[in-house]
Amino acid sequence: MNSKAITAIVLVYVGCGLNNVFLEYLVRSEPGTGNLITFSQFVFIAIHGLIFTSKFGQAPRVIPLSDYLTLVTLFFITSVLNNWVFDFHIPVPLHMIFRSGSLITNMIMGIIILKKRYTFSKFLSVIMISAGIAICTIISSGSKQLNCADCDTTIPNTEKEDAKMFWWLIGIILLTTSLFLSARMGIYQESIYKRHGKHPNEALYYTHMLSLPAFIFYAPNIIEHIGIVNKSEIIEFPVMS
Repeated sequence: MNSKAITAIVLVYVGCGLNNVFLEYLVRSEPGTGNLITFSQFVFIAIHGLIFTSKFGQAPRVIPLSDYLTLVTLFFITSVLNNWVFDFHIPVPLHMIFRSGSLITNMIMGIIILKKRYTFSKFLSVIMISAGIAICTIISSGSKQLNCADCDTTIPNTEKEDAKMFWWLIGIILLTTSLFLSARMGIYQESIYKRHGKHPNEALYYTHMLSLPAFIFYAPNIIEHIGIVNKSEIIEFPVMS
């Protein structure tokens, strides 16, 4: 393995690790920042793509915009759901583990849509991974602590816990929906690449840029949490303090 490949692998692992560390800090501080985080991500990638991929509109587009419409819709809904679930008491570690369940959703969608056939060893591998995800999910559901500064103290703790469990289950349902939408998006993206060839940088740019107008529906929530974040205390990190 050459040095360029090793550098790429190290940077991916470091980047993903830091991303999840900072994400957990943000979510712990304010669980409702999901839409703001998603919007910030989309703006950053759209600006980066405008400069380096589109060359400020000078670079020719290979894939027609009409082919991007379905892809953008699936991608936007999936991204919003993935960050919205933090509003439903879904911890970041469970979020990471649960999203690795894309293996089983990809297999199910491949069987249904693409009529693929899989070997017994692949089925067994996916079942074992899915069993691990199920165990982590069950353990997570039983280890949650009630942490609500604004809760009505006249409501019995059992009712509060029941309500929290209900919303946690809603979060799990949203995560599951996101996994299936992501699998369907992958299949659709594969069909686009078969027709027009692989252009990952272009697809990355247009899926984020074309999704930005849809955030108008979340504008009040985004503006509200910009204010909350600006008024929040500075978070100190153990490594930097």
